[in-house]
Amino acid sequence: MSESDNAFRDAFFALHRGLPRQGPGSDATTRRLLALAGPLPPRPRILDLGCGPGRAALLLAAEAGAEVTAVDLHQPFLDELRRASAARGLAGRVRTVLADMGAPPFPDGSFDLVWAEGSAYAIGFDTALRRWRRLLAPGGALVLTECEWTCAEPSRAARAFWDEHYPLRTTAANAAAAVGAGYHVVAVHRQPESDWQEYYGPLAARAAAVDPRTATGAAAAALEATRAEIAMRRDHGGEYGYTGYVLRPADPHRRVRPETDADIPAVHAVNAAAFPTRDEAELVDALRRDPRAWLPGLSWVAEAPDGSVAAYALLTRCLVGGEPALALAPCATAPEHQGQGAGSAVIRAVLDAARIGGERLVVVLGRPEYYRRFGFGPASRLGIRPGFEVPDEAMMALVLDGSTDPPQGMITYPEAFGV
Repeated sequence: MSESDNAFRDAFFALHRGLPRQGPGSDATTRRLLALAGPLPPRPRILDLGCGPGRAALLLAAEAGAEVTAVDLHQPFLDELRRASAARGLAGRVRTVLADMGAPPFPDGSFDLVWAEGSAYAIGFDTALRRWRRLLAPGGALVLTECEWTCAEPSRAARAFWDEHYPLRTTAANAAAAVGAGYHVVAVHRQPESDWQEYYGPLAARAAAVDPRTATGAAAAALEATRAEIAMRRDHGGEYGYTGYVLRPADPHRRVRPETDADIPAVHAVNAAAFPTRDEAELVDALRRDPRAWLPGLSWVAEAPDGSVAAYALLTRCLVGGEPALALAPCATAPEHQGQGAGSAVIRAVLDAARIGGERLVVVLGRPEYYRRFGFGPASRLGIRPGFEVPDEAMMALVLDGSTDPPQGMITYPEAFGV
């Protein structure tokens, strides 16, 4: 790093010193991401990378009962965290490490949860995915947040600003990067506007209190950059936002893929064998013939060790309140492969494919205790309802892009469903 870079960094830290947050976020978002990460061991090992003064680290230690290893390159942040953890009686739960989060000095498989709220940008989302995966213990999860486009066509001003500082992508593109790096996307959470205010409110007050006539050199540059960033958010905040991702490594030994034409007879056979009647097998055949329902690339199979089709999952086009959505059905596992994870693997894969394709919403009618593991919850909580009588808990929905305004209203299934 050059002398001018060091001077700018020091001026940046001076401007931010003592602020409650070093990036958009909130305790509510930390808790939400923690809940989405799913069950953890009784005393989970959590690595907080780019921890800053440790707002998330303290919450994770206190509320998840975790042993937190907090990593940052700015020693004053780590000193602040040590003081705060001691004051809260958490000194034995939080360990600080001065290190580069781009090259964490820990053995493979050391952590149940790797956490990076608002910090992955420092090394880049793709680099973070690649370098941090090895740190996860079996069953572990990676939680990180990323700034990304939240509209289809960003304005020229917003794109020029971010292309200069940190080129943004869409949720679909970041999901594709995660899947390409060997993960499944467990959950996506779009952070609310209030998370930005928690950061920019105090920062804007700090910047406004500085007389620009007294700021020179690196201090003036840091002040100007901060004010430009706040102005960009004020004028174009509807075009971009932070999104939280919960990711788990995919099973490298389980091959899942889109079906091919050669798989069609085997897919029919698996559906016929998995259910009491041939209705589901014939439903798939009927959906194939409906160009309004069938979506190429969203009919997936999981292979058995010998390469045969072990399990199947299908997403087809439906409508919710007249807007495009997806219906998950049928899902089937050949009897001889049931209970071995093939069904779960193929459902996760087809949901990943839908996220990558930019789809927003999936509905499913099924056993709540099974589909909850993929992130589904009661559709009625989102204002979504079927056009027929069914137990409320059995009609479920999943928002793929983490948005807070998914389609609402009645579900219209493809004609082949007969409902």
